[in-house]
Amino acid sequence: ANGRVTGGPFTLPRHGFTLVENKTAMKDFFDEDEVKRVYYPETEALIQAQSGAAKVVVFDHTVRTADPARHAEGWVRSTVKSVHNDYTERSAPQRVRDILTKDEADAALQRRFAIVQVWRSVAPRVETEPLAMCDGATIPETGFISNQRRYRDRTAETYHIAYNPAHRWYYFPLMTRDEALVFKVFDTDRDAGGRFTAHTSF
Repeated sequence: ANGRVTGGPFTLPRHGFTLVENKTAMKDFFDEDEVKRVYYPETEALIQAQSGAAKVVVFDHTVRTADPARHAEGWVRSTVKSVHNDYTERSAPQRVRDILTKDEADAALQRRFAIVQVWRSVAPRVETEPLAMCDGATIPETGFISNQRRYRDRTAETYHIAYNPAHRWYYFPLMTRDEALVFKVFDTDRDAGGRFTAHTSF
């Protein structure tokens, strides 16, 4: 369904995602140095404001495009057209250990933590292959299929999400660079509403 006209307003605690107006100072999302210098601090502030987290650590980014000519650049990837959630009960705590020092990770894993992602158009607006979000309140605790992704230095794990007629799907047509989808892909708090947010390009 078109989330601009039905189903909302969407909130991070209830639905697992929210669409926000959020201007960016970025000029070129294909410039990795600019992304880290400009967009990382912007993203940290955005996630902190939306989640209320005491501390936010930005640790990764991916640039995706449907333009195959850009894929030759190596680190630019195609869109993902399978319903998934980027972290699992195993891989989320492991990512904390990968990123933080041992003492920091040990302390963080004793408290509530969440992994929150931000999705934004790298073009003036999204013309094709938008991101669809599944209302986290409509995802039953079944149909989560673990999927390993092996890298040189680590093994990641994601969930593929099996079809379920209870799922309610939303997307936001013609998203601009000054809009952002903020969504939760893991939360240790089982009473926090949506702990995962199934999503896919389509």
